[in-house]
Amino acid sequence: MPPVWFALLAAPLLAANPSPPVTGYEDALVRWGLEQRGLVLEPEPEGKPLASVEVVSEDVVADSDPYPSLLNVFHVRTREHVIRREVLLEEGAAYSSALALETARNLRRLGIFAVVRVLAVRGPAPGTVSLLIVTKDLWSLRLNQDVQLVGPLVQSLRLQGTEQNFLGLNKKVALDFLLRRDSLTLGQSYVDPRLLGSRWSLTESASLIFARSGEPEGSKGSVLVSRPFFSLSTPWSFQVQGAWRVQPVRVFRGADVWQLPYPSGGTVPYVYDAEELSGSSLYLRSWGSRFKVDAGGGVGAYHRRYEAPRDSGLDEAQRTWLRDTLLPRSENATYVLAYARLWDTRYEVMRDVDSYALSEDFQVGHYLTATARYAPALLSSASTFAEVAVTARYRARLGDALTTLAAAASVRQWLGGEARGQWTNRRWAAEAQQVSPKVLGGRFVARALLDFNRDDLNERVLLLGGGNGLRGASPEAYSGKRLALLNLEYRTRPLVFYTVHLGGVLFYDAGSAFDEAPSLVHSVGVGLRLLFPQFNTYPFRLDFGYVLNGDRPPVSGRFSFSGGQVTEFRPAFLDSPL
Repeated sequence: MPPVWFALLAAPLLAANPSPPVTGYEDALVRWGLEQRGLVLEPEPEGKPLASVEVVSEDVVADSDPYPSLLNVFHVRTREHVIRREVLLEEGAAYSSALALETARNLRRLGIFAVVRVLAVRGPAPGTVSLLIVTKDLWSLRLNQDVQLVGPLVQSLRLQGTEQNFLGLNKKVALDFLLRRDSLTLGQSYVDPRLLGSRWSLTESASLIFARSGEPEGSKGSVLVSRPFFSLSTPWSFQVQGAWRVQPVRVFRGADVWQLPYPSGGTVPYVYDAEELSGSSLYLRSWGSRFKVDAGGGVGAYHRRYEAPRDSGLDEAQRTWLRDTLLPRSENATYVLAYARLWDTRYEVMRDVDSYALSEDFQVGHYLTATARYAPALLSSASTFAEVAVTARYRARLGDALTTLAAAASVRQWLGGEARGQWTNRRWAAEAQQVSPKVLGGRFVARALLDFNRDDLNERVLLLGGGNGLRGASPEAYSGKRLALLNLEYRTRPLVFYTVHLGGVLFYDAGSAFDEAPSLVHSVGVGLRLLFPQFNTYPFRLDFGYVLNGDRPPVSGRFSFSGGQVTEFRPAFLDSPL
């Protein structure tokens, strides 16, 4: 699951009505912003001279919010120049609704706003137009939480003391605490999306890893410096990054480490040491407007080593069996990379899909990527191979319904050594998701997912059960190299208490993690969704499931709790297959 606290925020409104009705949380803020400046919406702004850009920012806790205004003392509102820096329209130039939409998306991507609305309003002189930007910050000084609970079992608990908008300058500093079933991680991170006021960004993190006994046992971290595509007209982007991870890996099923059956009798714990170092760079050029083509290349290198711990008590035969049958492949490689992306730049704005009160942006049309990597044996210990990966997604909006189809595939061929000519890492995955029009104020949401591995050098094992898609089952109750999953939900219209949104869910899940043939397990259940729009842009979810045809845990073990919707549990492979 992605980090619990993230900002998939509000999208722009370019209204055609001079007096918009107050129909929701964001609309009330729009009306407030217009009243603050004494402005009215411009129904036909396209092409008119832009006279000015007006910025109106609401406090985190407004008069309409059910929280004490004293909280505003502890939050520095985003500086106006940070907002103006993202504006892509120039005063005196012709107004463009496309650039206004991009401006809103740029602001939303900063991850510091609960609401961003961009509106065309009547200018100070006849025949002119002004741009009004209405924003409301997310509460930035916070103790972020990411908890995965299945009954009484705490699968993971992350507490992150964060200032997400340091001094209102859009810089993030954080101290991180992560408790897992086997380890404790303490770390820090810093994110500056506009390094020294430029279009460059910096992201870095570093963590120390301790066993539950308190003994140090590893570390991990990363550094990324990049100049991203900050608008559709940006001609190039560049990034360079490095990362490391050194730690023991323990694979759990439920509360205990998975005990693997050894062919000669007995069991072997699924535990190994991981040592990973990597570095890469990537340069891309961009062409087109409505239909974009981004293409380029880069270079990189990595070192990966996996082995059974020396103090695990295993004999050499057991260590060799574990390494050869279940551990990821140890490998060194240097490579050159080619990348291409073809996509449609259209976006649609919807509500009540994954959040309640807040608008959500969805890129529609096609989105295709292709990656090719060639690794020559520059070092005596390096692997020689070529691999390719492709992803494809198509999304369409019909009325108030949204359909998304996605797929990804990858394959590698060995070019040297004993494996020369062999094909490995054959993997493909596909996902289909349908969001219905509103029915009795709520929506039906259906998602089907398939994930197939074959000849996987990394020996990925997919685990299913609990809150990760098959609700009501024991955590990690089912395992295999392949996965099939179906989720069907009815998400009710929320009840609104001041600005707190509370909704209900009825669901049906069917899934299987398997090696040869699937054996579907079915469950049904109910859930609650809770959104605090001043503090988060996603709801918390609490679900209770009942397994219809499989092993049932105790009643307490049928509950699961986490942030976001169940459809956010999906293979990262669908977006990044290499």
